[in-house]
Amino acid sequence: MIDKRYTSAAAAVADCEDLRDGAVILIGGFGDAGVPERLIDAVRERGLSDLTIVSNNAGSGDYGLARLLASGCAARMVCSFPRSSGSVVFEELYEAGRIELEIVPQGTLAERIRAGGAGVPAFYTATGYGTPLAEGKETREFDGRHYVMERAIRADVALIHAATGDRFGNLTYAKTARNFNPIMAMAARTTLAEVRTTVDMVDPEVVVTPGIFVDRIVEVGA
Repeated sequence: MIDKRYTSAAAAVADCEDLRDGAVILIGGFGDAGVPERLIDAVRERGLSDLTIVSNNAGSGDYGLARLLASGCAARMVCSFPRSSGSVVFEELYEAGRIELEIVPQGTLAERIRAGGAGVPAFYTATGYGTPLAEGKETREFDGRHYVMERAIRADVALIHAATGDRFGNLTYAKTARNFNPIMAMAARTTLAEVRTTVDMVDPEVVVTPGIFVDRIVEVGA
């Protein structure tokens, strides 16, 4: 019988083969909304190194993603907003040359992740053309307008947050916590989801992320 539920975040990450040194990890959230903080903390406890982290922003304060970065496990950050309210940790690491940064426009970041989940290797977008963000990338002209080719993002692991999940891994989300989480679930080899509540079965009519894209879930409460 399919049952993807784990008793704790630590148990969910403990024997995940894709969580290794040098892994690419997608982390859901937009600001502080929909961030899988318990899973992030569990990954931090693994003591990994040379990670590439892909997220909308680079964390804030001294918790969640910021705490993960402070541990020194990440070599590279791919995000849209490296500087935001309270993002002291990332700024200090970057200024000290201890982490690399790739800035990606937010819509482009979302589409690169979505494309990765859909099996599309690359796409063209007008965003960024003629700016430093387009340097070294292929460009083409379509109907008199210039475009930049952007490659899809696929990851080893996705850490996501959802409102409700069942033993099959089907998920629903609460309002803005939906943000990057659904597309990230589709773009990783292994997806770990923390949920506020587990139920026997999510109503198929309201499922947002089908369980086929989710490998492990853990209930973390509100």
